[in-house]
Amino acid sequence: MIIPDDVFTEPVASPDTMANLGPLRRLAGLWESDLGVDLSPKAAGPERRVFREQTLMEPIDPQANGPQLLYGLRYHTHINTPEEAITFHDQVGYWLWEPATGLIMQTIAIPRGQVVLAGGTAGIDDRTLMVEARRGDTRFGICSTTFLEAAFRTDYYRIDITFNDDDTWSYVTRVDLAVHGRLPLFDHRDTNTLRRVAQPTPNPLFIPKPIPSGA
Repeated sequence: MIIPDDVFTEPVASPDTMANLGPLRRLAGLWESDLGVDLSPKAAGPERRVFREQTLMEPIDPQANGPQLLYGLRYHTHINTPEEAITFHDQVGYWLWEPATGLIMQTIAIPRGQVVLAGGTAGIDDRTLMVEARRGDTRFGICSTTFLEAAFRTDYYRIDITFNDDDTWSYVTRVDLAVHGRLPLFDHRDTNTLRRVAQPTPNPLFIPKPIPSGA
């Protein structure tokens, strides 16, 4: 990355986020599936669970870090299982795209004391995406609570996404877990194919403003 001398001046941004999301535009909308599969560590050994997932991804207004310009989606993923109504997994964050460089980023926050910033690159029309993060990396890293660091340390995170021809997309997530007292690292996997059930809402800057009466 070339850092310019002027790190304060912001570029002119388009108000139409959807038109500037590059490969992330295919993720926008409301998605559902009942066919997710989770493979996770338990005391008795690996456990396989089928889960239901709903993910909402909505465009946000353009974001600037001085001359760096990002377009993105804010998302919320909620997962439960057929046999339990309680939350199996909940996750919020952003998918971000930098048109000037092809950088894509995913931020993750989960309500068990863990955050992740994962990164990768892609072309504007790519039909596959990959971002990854590693524990200790100061650019694309993983931060966890003291307990998780000691009991279920996450050393690596990766998600691979494939956009399908039938308006669905599939993903595989891989998490390398160091489980307390066990070797080797556990290969924690989640897979799913999501179908679109609703279109996204335009970002606030792009929503037409009402014309005052009498104007």
